[in-house]
Amino acid sequence: MKTIVIIGGSKGIGNAIVKNLVNTCKVINISRSIPEFQSPNLTNYTCDVLKDNLPEIEVIDGLIYCPGSINLKPISRLSIDDFKDDFEINVLGAVKAIQHYLNALKKGSNPSILLFSTVASKLGMPYHASIATAKSGVEGLVKSLGAELAPTIRINAIAPTVTNTELASKLLKNEKMIESITERHPLKKILNPEEVANMGIFLLSDSALSISGQVFQMDSGIVSFKI
Repeated sequence: MKTIVIIGGSKGIGNAIVKNLVNTCKVINISRSIPEFQSPNLTNYTCDVLKDNLPEIEVIDGLIYCPGSINLKPISRLSIDDFKDDFEINVLGAVKAIQHYLNALKKGSNPSILLFSTVASKLGMPYHASIATAKSGVEGLVKSLGAELAPTIRINAIAPTVTNTELASKLLKNEKMIESITERHPLKKILNPEEVANMGIFLLSDSALSISGQVFQMDSGIVSFKI
């Protein structure tokens, strides 16, 4: 049974990944809050990845870093601290986790790392300057570490469009906003956490042993198509 460490598995996409993996893997969730369900295969550590020491784990087969932010403001209202905060949670938190668990990953079976970006790193979108900058850093990290850690450890990222999670609740306040965002996508849909989780689980699995250093757009066509 593989051991998967997930940082930020109590909500959203991370929670969907935990629910999917917990029947077949030993899952260790590290987050500020505890998931609302329990399982004999699930261990929880309450921890703020940016402030606290991460727990010691001997052997890890997969590491998933889920924390993120959606800080949408015009550039005139974004402070330097906004940029610093977004960079810290999206990039430096991931770096801290990878550095801390690198030796444990090297002991794992076909070890793999999964990070998260955003479609805003590829598609110019108003009010996304801070988050697009931070997530572009995530993509650079994936490319660089993909090369550095090969062939021992794989690393990939998913760049989702709007996903129906608590983090995106400000964008999905009511039916009118949901309809408007849905209509902007050529496939006429936004994402649900479970489908993003399914992609993540595939990238961690032994079915993806030839894939590393890649950023996968789950965009419902908004980046890829002009229709």
